[in-house]
Amino acid sequence: MKVFWETSTFFGIFITLFFYGAGTVLKQKIKHPLMNPMLFAIVFTVLFLRLFGIEYQAYNNSAKYISYLMTPATVCLAVPLYRQLDTLKKNFKAVMFGITSSVIITMLSVLAFARFFGLNRASYVTMLPKSITTPIGIGVAEELGGYVAITVASIVISGILGNIFAETVCNVFGIQEPVAKGIAIGCSSHALGTVKALEMGEVEGAMSSLSIALAGILTVAAASVFATLL
Repeated sequence: MKVFWETSTFFGIFITLFFYGAGTVLKQKIKHPLMNPMLFAIVFTVLFLRLFGIEYQAYNNSAKYISYLMTPATVCLAVPLYRQLDTLKKNFKAVMFGITSSVIITMLSVLAFARFFGLNRASYVTMLPKSITTPIGIGVAEELGGYVAITVASIVISGILGNIFAETVCNVFGIQEPVAKGIAIGCSSHALGTVKALEMGEVEGAMSSLSIALAGILTVAAASVFATLL
């Protein structure tokens, strides 16, 4: 069986989509924030690979084709933004202030935790790009001398937590404005959070997709400055 999985061309795609589909079905039956299809797929894919002793490289060789869809999927995020262009124009100053503030607060919080826990510089810069999209985060971590693998893990965790708890956090703090919701979600949990924002509404999804791009650009600049503070 192990040989079959490792030599099959599309087994990685199959088990990934299978577990994601199973998670989607369970989410419809179990109305709980932690019953997240993406989290379900990650956990059970890892358990499957461990159970059958399949190396990650063998899995990735057949699952990598899914990642080819990331580019067109990201481009498609421009559609809701275009539809909400008038909303963006009306709230342009607030949107820009919100995104800029989010990036700065993220940098300051990472710096505070790094000092509190006594992290070295490499560990510190590793966490600076934790809230932006993966390709940009990898580039920032490599440029600053961080641990890229940990950066990727922190970005994935940030995205999953945002996807799971975004709506709950907005309700707890009484955030009702769709623009504010979208900016908060996009700046804190990038593309995975944007999936949730799109479920919440088109305005939320549009502002979240905008925040991914702008927060990524601002983080590249801000991370270089904050990297010198420790």
